[in-house]
Amino acid sequence: MHAIGAVSVLAGGCVALSPSSHAKDITDITGHVVSIPDHPQRLVLGEGRLIYALEPLEKEHLFDRVVGWQGEFRDADAQNYEQMRHAFPKADQVAVIGRSSADTISPEKLLDLHPDVAIFSTTGHGPGQSGDVTERLKAAHIPVVFVDFREDPVKTTVPSMRILGEVLGREEEAKAYTDFYEQRLKAIQSVVDKIPENKRPRVFIDMLAGARQSCCHTAGHGNMGAFIEAAGGRNVADGLLPGYLGEVSAEKLIALDPDILLLDGTRGPVRSGPGLKMGSQVTAEQAKASLNSLLEAPEISGLRAVQTGRTYGIWHTFYDSPFNILAVEVMAKWFYPELFPQLDPEADRRELQSRFTNLPVSGTYWIKADVH
Repeated sequence: MHAIGAVSVLAGGCVALSPSSHAKDITDITGHVVSIPDHPQRLVLGEGRLIYALEPLEKEHLFDRVVGWQGEFRDADAQNYEQMRHAFPKADQVAVIGRSSADTISPEKLLDLHPDVAIFSTTGHGPGQSGDVTERLKAAHIPVVFVDFREDPVKTTVPSMRILGEVLGREEEAKAYTDFYEQRLKAIQSVVDKIPENKRPRVFIDMLAGARQSCCHTAGHGNMGAFIEAAGGRNVADGLLPGYLGEVSAEKLIALDPDILLLDGTRGPVRSGPGLKMGSQVTAEQAKASLNSLLEAPEISGLRAVQTGRTYGIWHTFYDSPFNILAVEVMAKWFYPELFPQLDPEADRRELQSRFTNLPVSGTYWIKADVH
């Protein structure tokens, strides 16, 4: 579903600008005021998947300003990364500053790139709001801007996109995307806000289903749980976890016995082993076969949601992407098909693709399981 972009690293490294050099002030998602250059030309991304947030803003110039990023994208969403490289071969020239966690990032390598601005997520695989990497950048007078598409995404996607629009001088492009997002979110919430709590379906999501040693990695208050709530479901894991992501035992899941079961994943079409095949290059048949196979697990097979055919698969990377509005849409359609007869998430996926990204529409991003 997502396009991904191009790298033309500007030659002759520009040194990081001091706060007094033609700067403007912006307020990032943490509420901190950050002084940035008016026209930053060298960007570093604290997570590779932040590239999704740059797509609607930079479009065919997606990697013109990106000089470094963390390498987690290559493994976490491999087939979308391959599509990116096919569309924009220069993407391979972006310097990799770390693997899949903050402790693998080299501050020295990052500083050697002479970034004008570093864009980090508030939580996730990359550098956090405190820690050696962030502190070293600030000490070198390199502005660090935080955004969030992961912890509280329904609330923070729109302001995060506006912040990036300010940073990049792409305010009009940011407005086009946030208008698209807000219009669709309001249309859903105008309906589900009228549904009493006790009439809402009880929902559980098994994240990266089958790919972990034990069941079940899930979302509580935030992340994928926020999409469930926005779509009018009751996330049964909300209140069970100390944070917005965590583990629920198979025994607890069986006791919860949700009305609706969601499984997510990102495995590509040729990957072996258990896990949900979902995303770019995956056909509907491959996705459904992998989903049906996962439902044979003993902790899942007897659940009411499986027996009644209310089990669905969805792309894991919606959990950390500004394109998460599609997850809210498809969940609303699953939860209340009778209330959303005109809602067409697939049509909106095609529109999002054509207007805000640069790759052709392909792949499978959600699927319904067969009745067991």
